[in-house]
Amino acid sequence: MLQTTMVPTRGPTGEQIFTDAQLLALIGRGENWALSEIHARYSRLVFSIALKILNDQASAEEIAQQVFTKVWRHAQDYRVERGKFSTWVGTITHHQCVDELRRRARAITDSGYWKSLDQFAGNDDLVRDIFEQAWVRKALQQIPIQERIVIELAFWGEMTHREIALHCHSPLGTVKTRMRLGMQRLKLLLQDSQ
Repeated sequence: MLQTTMVPTRGPTGEQIFTDAQLLALIGRGENWALSEIHARYSRLVFSIALKILNDQASAEEIAQQVFTKVWRHAQDYRVERGKFSTWVGTITHHQCVDELRRRARAITDSGYWKSLDQFAGNDDLVRDIFEQAWVRKALQQIPIQERIVIELAFWGEMTHREIALHCHSPLGTVKTRMRLGMQRLKLLLQDSQ
């Protein structure tokens, strides 16, 4: 259970300012206004991650709703000692997007499946690229999540190191370190699987 003191700080005009951890503890106690505050702070981040991954505004909005529903239901699972709330909510968003992409892939009917295979006939380079991408994605699942997220945002999200740092609310040096370590692990995994 999330343990945190409930003494908010005061802003310049005297208003109460709660930390993310305090707000999550309040959400866990059924305080709906706290969820509204978390939503106000992080809805743009969640939406931008979903939009980058799904490239579809309607789907990104739906994912954002799902993410904040999960935050509301699982607020007590957040552990401040394991990392920032922004990283936690970013990870939830990423997983929701991956689930959505998997749902889309499964939605192909048998006839649609065979029609889609026809486009690959005689195009060995395209088929090889698809298999290599699947091979890399499988290897990515074996490296630590913070390194995996940075790599996925860089390569599939087409973000720069600076954009990733802003997106993840992490220092630029940390992002570069995670990228380097993740790429080293990925290289070893791909070499071992050959």
